[in-house]
Amino acid sequence: MSTTITAHPALHTVPTGLYIDGRWRDTASGIDVVNPADGRVIARVADAGPAESLEALDAAVAAASAWRAWAPRRRADLFHEAHRLLIERGEQFAAVMTLESGKPIAEARAEFGLSAGFFLWFTEQIAHLHGSYQHGSPGGYRVIETHQPVGPSFLVTPWNFPMLMSARKAGAALAAGCTVVMKSARETPLTAALFIKTLEDAGFPPGAVNLVHTSTSGEVSAALMADARLRKVSFTGSTGVGSVLMRQASDHIINPSLELGGDGPFIVLDDADIDLAVDQAIICKFRNAGQACVAANRIILHRAIAEEFTEKFVAKARTLTVGDGFAEGTDVGPIISARQRDRVVELVAEFRDAGAEVLLGGGAIEGEGFFYEPTVLRFTDRGNPLCNQELFAPVAALYTVDSVPEAIAFANDTAYGLSGYLFTADLSRAVAIAEQLETGMVGVNRGIMADPAAPFGGVKASGIGREGGQHGIHEFLEPKYIALTIDETAAQR
Repeated sequence: MSTTITAHPALHTVPTGLYIDGRWRDTASGIDVVNPADGRVIARVADAGPAESLEALDAAVAAASAWRAWAPRRRADLFHEAHRLLIERGEQFAAVMTLESGKPIAEARAEFGLSAGFFLWFTEQIAHLHGSYQHGSPGGYRVIETHQPVGPSFLVTPWNFPMLMSARKAGAALAAGCTVVMKSARETPLTAALFIKTLEDAGFPPGAVNLVHTSTSGEVSAALMADARLRKVSFTGSTGVGSVLMRQASDHIINPSLELGGDGPFIVLDDADIDLAVDQAIICKFRNAGQACVAANRIILHRAIAEEFTEKFVAKARTLTVGDGFAEGTDVGPIISARQRDRVVELVAEFRDAGAEVLLGGGAIEGEGFFYEPTVLRFTDRGNPLCNQELFAPVAALYTVDSVPEAIAFANDTAYGLSGYLFTADLSRAVAIAEQLETGMVGVNRGIMADPAAPFGGVKASGIGREGGQHGIHEFLEPKYIALTIDETAAQR
């Protein structure tokens, strides 16, 4: 039986069941939700298997025709009501995120604000999905282009930004007129549950949105992907899992959107504002304890400023406070789980064995919770395969180059291509280099660039498709061409 275990007030109204066809349901087995700041169980949620997940798809399929037929203004009004309720519950969302993910409360509030912004962006797009009308090339008919929902969609959200990914995926899909089955991350199901509860309270109809939690993600995903009624999958997570989903999607030609791993090169050139670059690198690297696909994974320094940057960066990193996300002054929270924390320990040991110089930190923090020291490593060997490994930890890796072409070549020498960062005072240089970086996004003189109006996504092994911007809602829409025969003499009769 799923049940809330903690007495924390933020969790009192968070459902712990599955949400299928407008009803919250328990299951015989459950999943413990752990606070990574102290290792204690804070709740136990229902655990879906393939059978329950296919029931959720049944509900989404049954509701699809009615939901897609809602008039744009009616759907937009419903979204506005949901957005109003989201804003009212902002502090609860932030507290729940901090409890189950460990991120500092200030970061949780910032994530909620961005999430609400994405939801509002999709709300405003609903009534502004435009088609086109033109003459057929040889005459005698008209070319009409419109858009229609791709169909029932499977949304797979990650644990590192549980609210942002829920709002960004479900907001786009539902705004487009698709019904959804959303699968929460095992580590952070409560944020997803509170989001779905808010949509329910706003009046979203049964079957339009469904939620499953599961301890057997592979089995659940395989069952849903094997069902030809599913028409779309949107996944954020590792490249390995994304490639599995893409192979599964091929059987029924299911439309995939995949936001996968990153290896973010953070280039600081010889003319850069070093203090700005240091400040932005600290944010870009240590936000969410480094557990972000767009984190600065390789900090690439022009030799002319390498020592100055390194000295200031290490000094700034040394001032970061590690602790419980609710504690005043906490800058860096815990790693999400003991298993992930142990992975970081092993990874840093591998780096040391490969010749990395430890300038700061380098070890797990003893005691309750899954904490790791903010760590700075300096490398002299750029040919080691470890250079292309996504860190996903509060571990900064510094490299030195002698020229701009060398910086570009090293930045692009990776299988990934999600985000890149560039610091320079020369605008022409910035544009020229940004155009050569093999990434879907480039931040120039800034380390944070997520925005509802911007297309978020990558190239190469970092995925396909975009979330946000003008593209996000169109990931859940198919263009439709209607050829309408016209009697060109009708106006003369």
